[in-house]
Amino acid sequence: MAVRAVRGAVQLERDEAEHMGRQVAALLTAVLERNGLTGDDLISIWFTATPDLHSDFPAAAARGLGITDVPLICAQELDVEGAMPRVVRILAHIESDRPRAEICHVYLGAAAALRKDIAQ
Repeated sequence: MAVRAVRGAVQLERDEAEHMGRQVAALLTAVLERNGLTGDDLISIWFTATPDLHSDFPAAAARGLGITDVPLICAQELDVEGAMPRVVRILAHIESDRPRAEICHVYLGAAAALRKDIAQ
């Protein structure tokens, strides 16, 4: 079993805790489903949020999905002029037999514009 990394992002419509929870949960669910993963395959997840998001911790959505025994951490994205606003990004470390080229990185909605080269 190899250690792999999966990227993903979602742009929020507004900075509200409930909305963030739903959107981040949808992102995590899509990452798990598209890569054939379960919670047992997760090693850790890094969450970042743009500086305009402060209503909740993105990691709270993972806990809400029952991901309770996986190390999670939240950080703030760099405040780069012209960057897409209200974005939560993830970097999940997983155990998988899939070759690196077959890992499905998930960019939902408008966030797909962030990484057209790997968004699926």
